Amino acid sequence: MSKNEILRKKLEGNSIIKVGGAFDAMSAKLVENSGFDAVWAGSFAISAVHALPDASILTMTEFFDVASNMSSTCEIPIIADCDTGYGGPSNVHHMTRKYENAGISSICIEDKTFPKQNSLLENGKNDLLSEKEFVAKILAAKEARSNKNFIIIARVEALISGAGMKEAIKRANAYEHAGADAILIHSKQKTPDEIFEFTDSWKGSVPIVVVPTTYDSVKISDLSSHNIKMVIYANQTLRVAHIAMTRLLQELVKADRISEVKDKISTMQDIFDLQQMYGIKNKERELEEKLKKLGYIN
Repeated sequence: MSKNEILRKKLEGNSIIKVGGAFDAMSAKLVENSGFDAVWAGSFAISAVHALPDASILTMTEFFDVASNMSSTCEIPIIADCDTGYGGPSNVHHMTRKYENAGISSICIEDKTFPKQNSLLENGKNDLLSEKEFVAKILAAKEARSNKNFIIIARVEALISGAGMKEAIKRANAYEHAGADAILIHSKQKTPDEIFEFTDSWKGSVPIVVVPTTYDSVKISDLSSHNIKMVIYANQTLRVAHIAMTRLLQELVKADRISEVKDKISTMQDIFDLQQMYGIKNKERELEEKLKKLGYIN
C-alpha cells in the first residue's frame, strides 16, 4: 500500500493513531524508528529551528521543503501542518497539489486569520476566519487533490479563540460537510474536559484529532474512550532537543576535554546507523562488481 492508503486505513481502523512531531528529516526518521504511525511536520517546531516566531514568518516553500525532505526519508506517512493555508482558496489549491505530489499524505489547515500566532502563546492573537471563507479553503483543497486517500484535516480553533463550544461544533459540522476527512479540535486548557465535552456533543462521523500539549496528563485510554482517533505529540522532540543541547553546551564550554560529556551524547556509530552509511558502502561494492563484469575494472 502507498503511504496515503496506510494512513487512510489506520483512520478507518479501531486503534488510536500516534503521530510524532518532527522538525527535520533526522527527527522524522527517529519518529519512524521509534514506532509511531505517522510524522507531524509541525510549523511551531520548524519555525523554532529557524530561530523564528511561529507567526506566519516562514513561507510555504520553506515549510514545504522540510516536509518534502521528511517524506523522502520516511516510510511512514507525513502529516504537514500548513497553518492557515498560506493564503486564500487559490493558495490552498496550489499548496494541496504541491504537497500531494511530494508524497506527503495529509495536510492540516486551521481556521484562523493570517498572519496567525501560535495557539498556546500567552495573550496571543487568535482571531477566527469566517466560516464561509474557511469552507472555501476546504473545498479548494478537496478539488485540488488527485488521490482520495490524501487526507485533509480541518483544525477548529474556536475553543482557543474563546468563541465557545457551540461555535466549535457548528464549525466542525460545516467543515465535515465541505469535505474535510478529519477534524482537529484544539484546546489550551490544562485538562481535557472541554475536548471531551466537544467529542461527547458532536454528532459528526469523520475522525477526531487532538494535540494534548497543555492537557498532557490525559491517558490514551481516555482519549480512545471519547472516540478520538488520532493523537499528535506535536512539539516534544523539539523541546527535548532544546533542553538537551542547552545543557550539553553549557557543560562543554566549561570542559577541559570532550570526554567529560561523552556519556551524554550519541556515538558516531549511532549516527552512521541513522544515515545508513554502511548501506552506501555495500552498494558501492555491488557497483564495483558490476563494473568488473563489464570489463571496466581489472
